Amino acid sequence: MTMTRRTLLAAAGAAPIVGAFDSPMPAQAERRFEVCLSPEGLSADPELLRTVRDAGVHAVWLTGFLYGYWPYAMDETRTHASAARALGMDAHMVHVPLGHPGDSLGSMSGGVPLTPPRHWKMGVASTGGRFSGTSLHPPATAENEAALRVTAGEGFRKVFLDDDFRLAQSPGSIGGCFCDDHKRVWLQRHGYGEPHWSELMADIAARRLTRMVREWVDAACAELSGSYLAQRRAARPARLGNMVMFMGSEQGGVRLEDYRTELFRVGEGHFGDGEFSSPKGKMNELFSSLFHRRFAAPELAYSETTAYPAPALSAANMAAKLTVSTLSDVRTTCFMSGLTPFPKAHWQLLAPRMKHEAAVHERLAGMRPMGPIKHWWGDAGRYVGNANPYSLALAVGVPFEVCSREPTDGWVFLGDQDASHAPANPAGPSRVAVTRPGVQCGWIGTRSVAESLPDLFRLKREILAGKPDFPYVLEDHPATLAWYPQAGHALLWNLEDRPAQLTLRYGAHTMPVVAPPLGSVLIPLGAPAKVKR
Repeated sequence: MTMTRRTLLAAAGAAPIVGAFDSPMPAQAERRFEVCLSPEGLSADPELLRTVRDAGVHAVWLTGFLYGYWPYAMDETRTHASAARALGMDAHMVHVPLGHPGDSLGSMSGGVPLTPPRHWKMGVASTGGRFSGTSLHPPATAENEAALRVTAGEGFRKVFLDDDFRLAQSPGSIGGCFCDDHKRVWLQRHGYGEPHWSELMADIAARRLTRMVREWVDAACAELSGSYLAQRRAARPARLGNMVMFMGSEQGGVRLEDYRTELFRVGEGHFGDGEFSSPKGKMNELFSSLFHRRFAAPELAYSETTAYPAPALSAANMAAKLTVSTLSDVRTTCFMSGLTPFPKAHWQLLAPRMKHEAAVHERLAGMRPMGPIKHWWGDAGRYVGNANPYSLALAVGVPFEVCSREPTDGWVFLGDQDASHAPANPAGPSRVAVTRPGVQCGWIGTRSVAESLPDLFRLKREILAGKPDFPYVLEDHPATLAWYPQAGHALLWNLEDRPAQLTLRYGAHTMPVVAPPLGSVLIPLGAPAKVKR
């Protein structure tokens, strides 16, 4: 199948899709819990639906169309949807529209194909290698449209496109398909020649945000948004949503502004104990969730909370992920584990933690965390970033604030590409930029600090110099502290798998805090304060 110049140019010129859906989602203040389950997993354990219902799950997402295939008979899917509804849960569907460069499903039977059918064209990476999935050529959009019509006709009213709906093979890679068809159309559109293509390849390899790199990424975003809009029209009256991968953004073909009014799964990226257990792993999860929440309304935001392979994430760490959603005000937690359910025994630990996080979230929903540490992922990070934020600063027990624009004050911990692309800028005399060693930054007032807890705890002493007007954890213990002055509370998350006896200091007052292993504690601080915006 050859992509015509007309098709590509139409996609490249597609308008942003934000705000185009007919009916808004109703406001949702309470925390909800949902789970993705495959028909094969449910058929293997007929009692699983009752188990998740009893744990507090509100809805089940069933596996549907997978990159050119319907792996499960619709009669089987329909039976499980009816069973979920009979137990008082909603039933929705997940499609995987393009496929993944590797196995990300973990079928119990091993009978689910890992790559799209042969009549779907493979993608080409910037290095010249070929791959299946995460590239967009005809007839992928048309076949996904047809599948969504089937799903809507079956009565499903919410459908998520899994995070394989992207144009990058992995987080931090600059995506788009570099095949001859895409190359030819892109060169013609901008009046470029072969030397410009070589220059583009060099800029991408060096992660330089040049005009041509921006044009390339924008074209990929327009192509993917055009496909999404076509699929959304086909899905009606079902509501469509995009599951965005860890730190997913424009460089992966996801123009974040286009999805502000859509169901939006915030991207997390550590699916096993080995990745998630460290403070850095947990802070990467939190950073990505907070970043994506800049572009998603809380009632439209879903967590990932994924284990893969299914047994890879312990129940304790899966429960810890619930606090990520609380801290970032993501109203719906969505448990995932590919096509194989995670261990059923997990629900015994998850159920009480779900109730706890829901109660905490009820007190904080809609509140804005504030503090001297500024959470920021900028334009360069979104276009050419390496998906490695300077996230560990969120683990030093000092409150933070999420910034939708370049911060003009506070302690701003910059990712490598945001730092290296920052122009000399004297604005904001009270702003300090913190970068990793060896990274050059044009901002005036820049500090080089290794991203390690010992180094950051030493920096913490400087942040706390004088008389801080915010609460903080006195000890040098890995913990995340979110301060909500509007609510008169702080939320402390213990990042270690052992209990911690900590001390919170706020002004002249100190208070002891006993934090459970990997648990969160809501701490009253007195009357709500008036906050300057």
